[in-house]
Amino acid sequence: MSSAADTAPAAPAAKRDRTHYLYIAVIAAAVLGIGVGFAAPELAKELKPLGTGFVNLIKMMISPIIFCTIVLGVGSVRKAAKVGKVGGLALCYFIAMSFVALAIGLVVGNIIHPGGGMHLTEAVKGVGQAQAQAGGEGPVDFVLGVIPTTLVSAFTQGQVLQTLLVALFVGFGLQTMGRRGEPILRGVEHIQRLVFRVLAMIMWAAPIGAFGAIAAVVGETGIDALKALATIMLGFYVTCLLFVFLVLGALTRLVTGVNILQLLKYLGREFLLIVSTSSSESALPRLIAKMEHLGVSRPVVGITVPTGYSFNLDGTMIYLTMASLFIADAMGQPLSVGQQITLLLFMMIASKGAAGVTGAGLATLAGALQSHKPALVDGVGLIVGIDRFMSEARALTNFAGNAVATLLIGTWTGEVDKDRVRRVLAGELPFDEKTLLDDSDDSDDSDDSDGTGTPAELPDQHEKELAKA
Repeated sequence: MSSAADTAPAAPAAKRDRTHYLYIAVIAAAVLGIGVGFAAPELAKELKPLGTGFVNLIKMMISPIIFCTIVLGVGSVRKAAKVGKVGGLALCYFIAMSFVALAIGLVVGNIIHPGGGMHLTEAVKGVGQAQAQAGGEGPVDFVLGVIPTTLVSAFTQGQVLQTLLVALFVGFGLQTMGRRGEPILRGVEHIQRLVFRVLAMIMWAAPIGAFGAIAAVVGETGIDALKALATIMLGFYVTCLLFVFLVLGALTRLVTGVNILQLLKYLGREFLLIVSTSSSESALPRLIAKMEHLGVSRPVVGITVPTGYSFNLDGTMIYLTMASLFIADAMGQPLSVGQQITLLLFMMIASKGAAGVTGAGLATLAGALQSHKPALVDGVGLIVGIDRFMSEARALTNFAGNAVATLLIGTWTGEVDKDRVRRVLAGELPFDEKTLLDDSDDSDDSDDSDGTGTPAELPDQHEKELAKA
């Protein structure tokens, strides 16, 4: 009898372990994609739709996940001021970290002077002008773009901030309804469970997406461009590492007591997904699920993560700084310190809303240069060849910055279960890769006798789990 009892609880663990094979397959697919890219560049370029299709599948799930998370978080909070406090603190933090990221990029860029020895051709000039047109959206257009055409169009246009705005309105509306809004909250929770199940199914296509994306990048770029632009690329990667481990690492340790290496290890699969797709958006839904599982309250996660994807772009800030200095040096028009500061302050404003989508950083760079220093726009074409590889570091840094921001803001507002954070990072409470959800009364929906959970108690599930522990 005891042996049968011992084997019974082992089944869920085996199901979770199967997902390890998925990410092993992602790594193998990425390596295979690199090989195909070098061996058959023309064939590799034709594989690009595989990567694009997978990223589009993930992006398809972002709006419903953000909507459900925010509605459940805000709708279950009885005081609207609490939500405003989280949002205000988050925006202040995002602005401060943008200045820090710009400053670090400025210092490193002035030390290594990466643009020396480059040559500008007519073809390169044309690419720069095309990118400037793509990144020409101004601040007014950005603000108006946050407002969706209709309540439903926020879910169809793929705009994170539009979904955030609608979800906040619905969440506050449910607050004012009191107990009459509880059935709606239960319904939203069921929808959230379904959406995360669909996301878990889509994730099994990750190896195919990784293969197509990596093969296309290597096929289009080739080794020659990497060699020619190695200085700016390596300098950018080193700067991002310094920012993550020195700045974010110090903040995380001082404020939360958490070792950033533990946090990054916990998010390892998300980083692998970002490397495979060059887009931090592909990991946004999983970041929401994992930060909730870590012990940060639903309102903090629901507000900080989506907002951070448009306003907390640490990697993009570093990229804009170093790329601007690179282009100025390459064109023989080095910027004075005063010019650097004014240009980068302008870029910080222009970059807000450039979510973690592949190519957004390049378009923002070109658009900002066109508005502030048009003479440098032609030089944007110099880095187009390696922008996809720099996009990897941008996306990874943006993602790390948003994960840290969520934990920090949760700590400052008292919305973090510190004991749960310790247990999760220690591996005592593993993340459920099958459902991507924390349901204390529904640990495994595939075998559940209580598959609907207990949504009536959903407003504070982390406290429930802590009490049971």
